[in-house]
Amino acid sequence: MSDPENTLLIETSQGPVKVELRPDLAPVHVARIKELAREGFYDGVVFHRVIEGFMAQTGDPEGTGRGGSGKKLKAEFSKEKHVRGTVSAARAMDPDSADSQFFICFGDAPWLDGQYSVWGNVVEGMENIDKIKRGEPVRDPDRIVSMKVAADVA
Repeated sequence: MSDPENTLLIETSQGPVKVELRPDLAPVHVARIKELAREGFYDGVVFHRVIEGFMAQTGDPEGTGRGGSGKKLKAEFSKEKHVRGTVSAARAMDPDSADSQFFICFGDAPWLDGQYSVWGNVVEGMENIDKIKRGEPVRDPDRIVSMKVAADVA
């Protein structure tokens, strides 16, 4: 049984996805993601960058890849591998530039290991992530309909 306080329920335009949060790896990132989810920050946000065989990126309210919540997070790099279903913080060149954007890996991406803050793993619904429209930028992109902490859902 998963911990509802550390489980995200993401309803995408392609179907539901459940993410197990990893506060053991990235406690600051997990706390911030939960805070933003509870504020409804992610509701309606598009998957703006989706690369076949690599990853689906979201979390920018502008949908351009340049926006965020306005709060930069210090890197919480770990030895956790970037494999299919890994959820990790997107960032700019500066290691301490992660904000609200994140990506979900379609497959193994070992070149990312130790350079991005892994904060979760998809435990259900990866087939729905697989259905997300590809592109850089994506034409008529899929979106997060809602993102909630499981403990808050009655």
